Amino acid sequence: MKKLTIGIIAHVDSGKTTLSESILYKAGIVHKQGSVNKGSTYMDTNSIERDRGITIFSSSASFMHRDVEFTLLDTPGHVDFSPETERALRIIDCAVLVISGTDGVQSHTLTLWKLLEVYNIPTVIFVNKMDIATSPREDICDSIRSRLSDGVVNIGALALKKCREELAMCSEELMESFLSDKDFSDSDISEAISRRRLFPCYFGSALHGDGVDALFDGVAKYFSSPVYKKDFAARVYKITRDKNEAIVHIKLTGGRLCVKDTLTGTTPEGVEWSEKVNTIRVYSGEKYRTVNEVTAGTVCALTGITNAYAGMGLGDEEDSGAVHLEPVLSYKVDLPSGVDAYTALIKFRELEKEEPALHVMYNEQKGEIYFGIMGEVQLEVLTRLIAERFSMKVAFSDGSIAYRETIRQSVIGIGHYEPLRHYAEVQLLLEPLERGAGLVFDADKECGLEGHFRRLVVSHLYEKCHIGALTGSPITDMRITLIAGKSHIKHTEGGDFRQATWRAVRHGLRSAETVILEPWYNFRIEVPSECIGRAMTDISAMGGRFGEPELADGVCILSGSAPVSRMRGYHRDIISYTKGAGRLSTSLRGYEECAEPEKVIAECGYDADRDVDNTADSIFCDHGAGFTVPWYEVENYKHLESGVELASDGEEELEKRAEKYMRAIADDKELMRIFERTYGPIKHKQYTERRVVKATASQPRHKPSPTSTAYTGPEYLLVDGYNIIHGWEDLSKMAEKSLDLARSVLCDRLSNYRGFCDCRVIVVFDAYKVKRNHGEIDEVGGITIVYTKEAETADTYIERVSHELAKTHRVRVATSDSQEQLIIFGNGAIRVTARGLLAEVTEVERCIREIIKA
Repeated sequence: MKKLTIGIIAHVDSGKTTLSESILYKAGIVHKQGSVNKGSTYMDTNSIERDRGITIFSSSASFMHRDVEFTLLDTPGHVDFSPETERALRIIDCAVLVISGTDGVQSHTLTLWKLLEVYNIPTVIFVNKMDIATSPREDICDSIRSRLSDGVVNIGALALKKCREELAMCSEELMESFLSDKDFSDSDISEAISRRRLFPCYFGSALHGDGVDALFDGVAKYFSSPVYKKDFAARVYKITRDKNEAIVHIKLTGGRLCVKDTLTGTTPEGVEWSEKVNTIRVYSGEKYRTVNEVTAGTVCALTGITNAYAGMGLGDEEDSGAVHLEPVLSYKVDLPSGVDAYTALIKFRELEKEEPALHVMYNEQKGEIYFGIMGEVQLEVLTRLIAERFSMKVAFSDGSIAYRETIRQSVIGIGHYEPLRHYAEVQLLLEPLERGAGLVFDADKECGLEGHFRRLVVSHLYEKCHIGALTGSPITDMRITLIAGKSHIKHTEGGDFRQATWRAVRHGLRSAETVILEPWYNFRIEVPSECIGRAMTDISAMGGRFGEPELADGVCILSGSAPVSRMRGYHRDIISYTKGAGRLSTSLRGYEECAEPEKVIAECGYDADRDVDNTADSIFCDHGAGFTVPWYEVENYKHLESGVELASDGEEELEKRAEKYMRAIADDKELMRIFERTYGPIKHKQYTERRVVKATASQPRHKPSPTSTAYTGPEYLLVDGYNIIHGWEDLSKMAEKSLDLARSVLCDRLSNYRGFCDCRVIVVFDAYKVKRNHGEIDEVGGITIVYTKEAETADTYIERVSHELAKTHRVRVATSDSQEQLIIFGNGAIRVTARGLLAEVTEVERCIREIIKA
């Protein structure tokens, strides 16, 4: 018999729970369709859910339809509880994405769509609330298709020629049937759906039961059951509690499971466990029935298992891996008087097992507990949940942003643990990865350790939430590889490698150049057309990015991205300046480099030296006693050489730029004269090959312009010549004696800078007071020198040119004129002060001198 586990997912208030109720009513599970407004729904089993009228916890129900055994999972639609939805997506076979016919595709709809793509889940779309929708079905379907996928097809209109054409575009098999003027076969349609090439779209009203039968007839007809494994395999998707007993909710992905069977596994800390299944429950809403045996494809719950965790694989199933939706806010828990922090922490750890995204953190230095929070609605729910569960009335202080830390370049971390009769040394290579990659742990087979010790080190890397050295935030986006290690045949124990591994990670983080990452939102702002200017100004002030506004029915839609720290509370501003007519929707975009790291470090107040639980120091042994070596001296005491030599991105970039510039000036006599006037005769440097480990893609050094997306041409540097001359002390003194000499020296230095940095430099000098002057443009030493025409200032020329160039190029303007800085920033260019440009030019000259040394 075919089994299908179906998840109902949607943006909040799209009618998802109402659809679930309608399905259960038509399947005969309930005798009366429940109402969200009346708090009588079958699937919302928690009192908090019924009181608030939203789904907070995923719940399941089983029924038969057209000889198919369905397990229906109703998931939260509110973005604050989206981690619960993501956990449910890991066990479903197909998804019903509910979209409101009145609101269309919304921000959280797009987030869910991306998750469905990540987990490769076949999907059917149900457009709800068609009883009150004003747009025709064809227009709604076209709108959904433009926002989600070309594979969205109104499959209920197969008799129409347009629908047949759209369906034929989804696969080669369907196209062959179309060209042969044959009917589409169910198997070809099913195959296109399973490959996520086709997304059937149905229309109806869940409240009145319209279109629900057609929806599930189509699901039963076109969606196929997955192929399950022969041996026992299961995946844990959530943990709940019933009368102080842990309930482990799983889906069997292979074999069968019986009561009193023994399950084994390993905790996140690396401790192996073995426990027996006491009972097996099959839930339907808040009710359940006990069974003695379940087979592959069944969603059930187990008692007697206490060490499992959400996302864990049992038997022949692997763990789920990293989640894609994580909290972006961190709130401090204010405990009531008389409650000990350690006691509260133990209880909160129980909550964390049920909701891993809480990321309960304890700051031992301050004695404070922090929760990772998705939003304000979750805060209200948690407050009530803690009061009901633990009889504890807590409050939450103003939240802070959940930052992350990573590294900019590769680094080697060393950890040595050698108190008396213990020994272990570990050397790890930490490499930055692209944004969103998370943490990857690996071991080099040539590291010098035996296989079981290599696996032990990797397991220790997984055991702990490693935090950064600047703010104490969790680290991310890096690969950590075991490259060298040493044990002692007599004195090494398992715990020794745990200590050495954790110290090696910490040593690498303390030694590296650390980058603070902050979360960004994707946003969609809908405001009256007269308010769009205010919205664009606000987003620019936040340091955000956005595209061209779209106008539809008198409403302007602005889409883009901005830092979470700047967008917090902005929905209240929109409601205020639009007088209730505006709307803001957001979804997590990911993490990007923090714009104000010094401010964040000061606010966090983290002191890495005082964090004894995350020490970077190592312990060595001398004359039978262990002694501590500070992290910055460990390199001098290490017992191993890893054999890996690191070359920083900066060194490699300097060598590449130097070689390129040397070749360029060798072929250009004018450039050679300028170069030798500055640095003297060239003594060619001999470059030798080195064995290096390169870091992968890191973030750009410069923050993009708020309104820009991608540049298609070279970078430009526009220089206000006389402003820079009077802004540099040495040139200013030189100009007092000879302005021509100051101009010449400035142009020579910028010519060398241009060749080294591989950009285009335009130096603009005022000539607006010169009568009958028509302006002049010269090319000298690879840079462009502009003398403005009569009645045209350098400011005016730079403003006009920067406005045009910034459309397709990255443009930087060097000037200390504050009024001009404001104007060019509005043009989309980047401001550089005279002092800032001097620092850059001086650094380039220093690098060139070092590279051309004999």
